[in-house]
Amino acid sequence: MNVARTIDDARISHALPDVLGRERLLHTESASSSEVENLTAGARQVALAEIGAARSENARLIVANTRAMDAAIALSTDLNEDAIVAIQVALLRDTAPGFVGGWRTEQVWIGGGAISPHDAEFIPPHHERVPELMRDLMDFVDRTDVPLLAQAAIAHAQFETIHPFPDGNGRTGRALIHALLHRGGLTRNLTVPVSAGLLRDPRAYFQALTDYRAGDVDAIVHAITEASFSAISNGRRLAADLIGVRGRWSAVLKTRSDSSAHRLMELLPAKPVVTVASVASALDISTVAAGTAINKLSAAGVLTQVGGGSRNRIWQASEILDAVDAFAARARRGRV
Repeated sequence: MNVARTIDDARISHALPDVLGRERLLHTESASSSEVENLTAGARQVALAEIGAARSENARLIVANTRAMDAAIALSTDLNEDAIVAIQVALLRDTAPGFVGGWRTEQVWIGGGAISPHDAEFIPPHHERVPELMRDLMDFVDRTDVPLLAQAAIAHAQFETIHPFPDGNGRTGRALIHALLHRGGLTRNLTVPVSAGLLRDPRAYFQALTDYRAGDVDAIVHAITEASFSAISNGRRLAADLIGVRGRWSAVLKTRSDSSAHRLMELLPAKPVVTVASVASALDISTVAAGTAINKLSAAGVLTQVGGGSRNRIWQASEILDAVDAFAARARRGRV
């Protein structure tokens, strides 16, 4: 586990510029974690899902994953079995409510046929063993004598091996990584989009989980560590793109720093698709003030109207969406 020790005492989120913001990084991590499960959607569809206007089911699932990530970080100071269940509830409560609220109560398997586990790639422990195995995992999570990044990687692999839920194990297990990194102080205000690093080679990530189950602990530690470094590098590129966009906007939009238009401009990297109602809610201003701010940014070319009628108009910051899509494309290519 030497590879993890090299950054165990560093706060790796400090390697990412603050311009990215907590929400933007949560969104990119959630989208990447979902894509590991082959749930893909473009930045625009995800942003539309956040305001309840998406047609894409995958986009709605990615937004649900963002809730799970947020819950994981919020619950990180008191990680226990109830907290793990709460993370999975946040993930699936709207899309699969019948699968939430507790550990699985039947045998499951990964791969193979639906009727029999004969050709399965992996058969998790019998469901009757799940409660004791999760208690054991939480005991490991509470240890303080293991390098933090290595501990997060091992806990994640063990969680995936137990496979405690009937659905949502992969995304919940990757949220657990962030809960541990946040609790241990390796990340603070920002979230490192580790899953974006895993997208460089998902097959290698799944192979590392298989190797872990065969007794090779170093494989998953190496995979998570390398994914963290890759995500930081890619995140820096995204930050540079967002700084460039904001610089161009500031050059054409002269507003006071306390004005609604300026506050909206600062909001757009996290929420690049907006309506009058969503802006009014996010900035705690009247709908009249929100409409005025949107009109100013639209006149400056920052926002473009993309949908809705006269009463339900939608605007987007295309440059932000393009930057986020470019981040996702780099993650898939593995060239950062």
